[in-house]
Amino acid sequence: MSPRVATVLDLPFGSAGGSVELFLDLYTGKNPPMSACAFMLAPQAPPPHLPAELELVAVPGKCLSGPPFTAYVNTLRRALTQRIAPSSVDVLHLQHLTFGGTPALIRALPAHPRIALVHGTDLLFAESHRDQLRVLQETACLADAIVVPTGAMADRLLQLAPTTERRKIAKISWGIPDHLLTTPPPRPARRPTGHLRLLYAGRLTAEKGIEALLRAMPVAQAVELSIAAPRHQFHGLAPLLRQLKVHVRYLGWLSRPQLWRAFADHDVLVMPSTTLEAMGLVALEAQACGLPVVYQPVPGLSETLAATGLATDFTSPATVAQDLNRLYCTPGLLAALQTAGRANAARYPLTATATALADLGKQLI
Repeated sequence: MSPRVATVLDLPFGSAGGSVELFLDLYTGKNPPMSACAFMLAPQAPPPHLPAELELVAVPGKCLSGPPFTAYVNTLRRALTQRIAPSSVDVLHLQHLTFGGTPALIRALPAHPRIALVHGTDLLFAESHRDQLRVLQETACLADAIVVPTGAMADRLLQLAPTTERRKIAKISWGIPDHLLTTPPPRPARRPTGHLRLLYAGRLTAEKGIEALLRAMPVAQAVELSIAAPRHQFHGLAPLLRQLKVHVRYLGWLSRPQLWRAFADHDVLVMPSTTLEAMGLVALEAQACGLPVVYQPVPGLSETLAATGLATDFTSPATVAQDLNRLYCTPGLLAALQTAGRANAARYPLTATATALADLGKQLI
């Protein structure tokens, strides 16, 4: 039997991000890969649909620093203590090394083994918020094991918490749903359109590099850009779009199945991330669906994709334009990237992630 997990992601249900999708894939649904007491924060409006095995906690006041952060952690800890029977849990999965859910869960269940999962945003926030750096360093000390999806995340963690015991760090790659590898949505043969259809999918926060991408668009020829992102974040791009006189097609914030179907309507997924990516799950999902990926070779992403995607420099509009033109005009290049991408995605089934995490948990019990 796999260990039963207690875990909390202190984001409102419905939030965007790869860590959210991985959390829902691993712990929720009718037959989740891992048995868990899984919690997220209740959103402001009741969700129309809640995945099986997911519970919501109505804890307001999420923040990052000072006395309000301490109060938020204490409130969340009390809520989790009321909802989780210690005897029903074998191991804790600490989502992120930072934020409030991790210290709250440790304090709610102080006697259980702890596996911390590094997602990437925890490292970025620890670099820019003193209180979050303190939480990261404390978590790294208190965790029995620390799971990183790529070697780049281990390197960045050790820069932030240099006293971390290296023996505690385990590399377990994140995975994508197995059915996406075995039965991806159909992808029709490419129709001649006279242009390259680009897709950006994800949050529009600064580290995702959307500004660099948009500044490259006026230089690139014969390209069309679609964006699938949270609506309020897309609306925030309006001044920059007017300044650059760039037209994009907004697709809305798509559900996973909708995004997978949208892959078939595009020629390339673009990932212009500026700093790091823990794993780049959306890139792997695109590759599984036959969509080639053009990416900025930042830590994490370059490790996941390597030569199975096309690396470029999104900070240089001329370089981006040249690489996109080469992709469009070179016979067989798109097809070769499709083949390489599918083979790469097949290395990362979600079941392998779940099995490795369960095996690690068994070692700690």
